[in-house]
Amino acid sequence: MQENGELHPAQVLKSGHDVGSSHYAGGVPPHKRMRKPIVRKSVDPNATFINYVTQRRFVLARSVRSNALPPHSFYKKQMLPPMAYAGDDDLASCVCTKFCRCSTNKQRCPVNCLTWTPEGRRLITGNSVGEFTLWNGLAFNFETILQAHDDAVRAMVWSHNDNWLVTADHGGVIKYWQSSMTNVQLLQGHREAVRSLSFSPTDFKFVSCSDDATVKIWDFESGREERVLTGHGWDVKCVAYHPQKCLLASGSKDNLVKIWDPKSGNSLNTLHGHKNTVFKVAWNSNGNWLLTASRDQLIKIYDIRMLKEFATLKGHAREVTSIAWHPWYERLFVSGSYDGSLMYWEVGKENALASIPQAHDTAVWDIQWHPVGHVVATGSNDHSTKFWCRNRPGDPMDDKYNGGQTVLNEHEAGEGISHMRGGPDSAEVLPEKKIHETPHQAAQKTASGRSPRAALHGEIAANSRGKLPRDLSRVGVSRDWNQSLEGTKSRGADF
Repeated sequence: MQENGELHPAQVLKSGHDVGSSHYAGGVPPHKRMRKPIVRKSVDPNATFINYVTQRRFVLARSVRSNALPPHSFYKKQMLPPMAYAGDDDLASCVCTKFCRCSTNKQRCPVNCLTWTPEGRRLITGNSVGEFTLWNGLAFNFETILQAHDDAVRAMVWSHNDNWLVTADHGGVIKYWQSSMTNVQLLQGHREAVRSLSFSPTDFKFVSCSDDATVKIWDFESGREERVLTGHGWDVKCVAYHPQKCLLASGSKDNLVKIWDPKSGNSLNTLHGHKNTVFKVAWNSNGNWLLTASRDQLIKIYDIRMLKEFATLKGHAREVTSIAWHPWYERLFVSGSYDGSLMYWEVGKENALASIPQAHDTAVWDIQWHPVGHVVATGSNDHSTKFWCRNRPGDPMDDKYNGGQTVLNEHEAGEGISHMRGGPDSAEVLPEKKIHETPHQAAQKTASGRSPRAALHGEIAANSRGKLPRDLSRVGVSRDWNQSLEGTKSRGADF
């Protein structure tokens, strides 16, 4: 289209004519160029659930171990949700060591606590300036922010019926929130900072603990203080209701873990296992195990039936500041340290299943599993919230969190997979296992006589000069030899 014999500006740009400056690339000024699309990484578990539903008659029998997936992106669609894997042999399939995203607010400040919404669509974080930040649960991008408290947010917990969120701050104030983030109640709960909150199994009551050395039991509906538990000699840092019974566990700066009867307010027992401040206590869903984390760099597991310690786990080089049980597997949990490291543990194993030494720059204040169990969110003193997911078949393993692992060439991958423990300095080789061709793959032989898997290996070899992605144990190979992995410090297999 021409105007008074002249070209329209759009035609000038399209044709590449000079628009007054010869240094414009292609004759298009910078403000007129098309921007590259922003591709956001997302972790959507829906595809794994669809795959699980279509294959449920094959994977429903949890006594049968599922097959390992070849290390190629083609097989990502065959992944299953964590709850579909067959028990203890597949714990490595739930270890989240792949970095997904680092999210920070405009106003940079420490992230003290966080929690997923019950359906897992959003993550809510509480920071040191009293703000709630809501992050998308799939793409992990920012959604909204609101000023929730006047002081630093220290604790938050959802009721078991998923309708109410209770939060507390450094000034001792406790607030009730609806699922729409509407504040409906405010209580002046303690004289000093509230450190932890927990709901009773029936949701009729909740408990709080504070730096004023008290544990308080509240009636949720009326907001009335029912009982004050005194017995700790210093700041009470953590408290947790038993998942089924009328019991409380609390940890304090006096190095003690106490078991309480909330009805009478009496201390039933005192556990003296730690030699420094107890930061976190967490009941297992089976109701028998109590997990504790302390400034003495130790994690301890107590059997509440005998009131005795049955495991002490050593691995962190600094104070253990946060712990969380997996929502589906009672034997798996994750811990975070003051030096920013993360470790995944299995009950009954002395060494960690996997570790991320530099997950954060400084202390990890809180860790929460996604309700599905496929993502872990961590909040830290370095002002960031990070998301971690399971490694998928074909994922590159050369980032700083997955580095230092074994590299296999095409011949090793085709003839048999050997997995080496630990880092690059280790030389301990685990037993080999052949990868046999399935009937489905045999039916899909290419015209050249090569199976799809062989063709894929050839493509990988051509693109990477004979090298496959690092640490195939974490992209679907080592699960067939999980029994041989006991006691290793490998970062774990994942799917």
